[in-house]
Amino acid sequence: MFDLNQAFKLTLSFLALLATCIQTGHSNEQQKQGLNDSGGILSSPISGELSFTLPYQGLTKKLGKRFIKGHEQFDEIWVLAPAPGVWGLGPTFNEANCLGCHPNNSRAQPAKEGAEIEKGNVIKFGYRDTNGDVIPSHPWYGDQLQNRAAENRVPIEGNAIVTYETINFEYPDATVVTLKKPIITLKNLNFGDLDESTLVSMRVAPQVIGLGLLEWVPDEDLLEIAERQKEEGLSGRPNYVIDLETERVVIGRFGWKAAQPNLKQQTAVAFHSDIGATTFFFPEKNCPEVQIGCKELPSAAKCGGQGGCTGNNFRPEVLPSRLKNITTYLQTLNIPKRRITDSEEVLAGEALFHESGCASCHASTLITGQNAVLKELTNMVFHPYTDLLLHDMGEQLSDHRPEGSANGQEWRTPPLWGIGLMNEISGGLALLHDGRATTIEEAILWHGGEALSSRQKFVDLVKPERDRVIKFINSL
Repeated sequence: MFDLNQAFKLTLSFLALLATCIQTGHSNEQQKQGLNDSGGILSSPISGELSFTLPYQGLTKKLGKRFIKGHEQFDEIWVLAPAPGVWGLGPTFNEANCLGCHPNNSRAQPAKEGAEIEKGNVIKFGYRDTNGDVIPSHPWYGDQLQNRAAENRVPIEGNAIVTYETINFEYPDATVVTLKKPIITLKNLNFGDLDESTLVSMRVAPQVIGLGLLEWVPDEDLLEIAERQKEEGLSGRPNYVIDLETERVVIGRFGWKAAQPNLKQQTAVAFHSDIGATTFFFPEKNCPEVQIGCKELPSAAKCGGQGGCTGNNFRPEVLPSRLKNITTYLQTLNIPKRRITDSEEVLAGEALFHESGCASCHASTLITGQNAVLKELTNMVFHPYTDLLLHDMGEQLSDHRPEGSANGQEWRTPPLWGIGLMNEISGGLALLHDGRATTIEEAILWHGGEALSSRQKFVDLVKPERDRVIKFINSL
């Protein structure tokens, strides 16, 4: 349950920190750059529960106010129309606010054995048509299972229960690690049973730090990385997706398969798919055609009164100003600095990380291009440990579900910055797209496909060396 008292305390602490940050102006510009400063001038030495929620210290007053507003709106609870509060929830949905999926801006936790999926977990659908082509949606349930709904008005779509298949992995030195593969069972489906042509894939909401920097890496840099990887025998490539504002095909950057091109659209997708709220991107409620009750419920999109307006008079539930505020909030979040960087064990682990080929995909260094939000973030070096490209991760991690130009075995390389703080912030680790890996070691051992060679090099290390690699990753 959402703790209002705790939220209030956190907000007061947050606002106090923000006030200090804004007063300091651009003092951080003289900060020494290097690998320790993961986010360049967006790096923060502060760790702990709030370390993923702090703003860049050099924000202008205007951007500072927008950041605070975005923070408030990120946490804001949506309600079903008509009711007191922020209208736009549902009629079917997964969570009532952004914070519900991203606690403290960190990663969600997976469901426990035999339990229903937790907050921040969603079930994605795919559907194999009569031609054998896979469509990333289902005609009755849409692209994702909605396990909550307007009470006494429409039914939920269904429930998802998670169990785990255990797999024992043995190293050459006889050390055994138990891996867990999630098995999804759908129950209480209210719009028809699913047949064998349906694809089911679980997603765990990732952390949201550093997204602005990833958004500002020039396309040509990503393409150059892809070309360089080809020479190394890797198949890293961008996902190509539709920018809904320009209607152009562009490079995708966000989501587990890099299916969204920018933060504004990513936020609009989350509002529509997870909360059920309309935007100018998605003016229709998230209701598949067969769900008549869902489609007939009144919308909070209104023109002076209740009812779904169309044409030039359409007023979405998520106004452009709200999208702008939340986008700014996500763009200007600080990234925690690396920790324990002077340890010989960590330095040795860093060397082994590179020698094993991990840094080919988890690229340590990227550079921003021209920046329209903050001039001082132009041409800035930062260290996310991602290439933002798709890679074939093998059959074991495949969900057989395409997104954009990504196929079922391809996943975007996730950034590693902040990974060592997630246990403290989130209360545990839930790595990979479905949260199956609860330790860094487990995540490495699940790597397959073109990452198999690097995994094998890690496996062939003696245990003290493997421990050093893990210590290094935990320092990020």
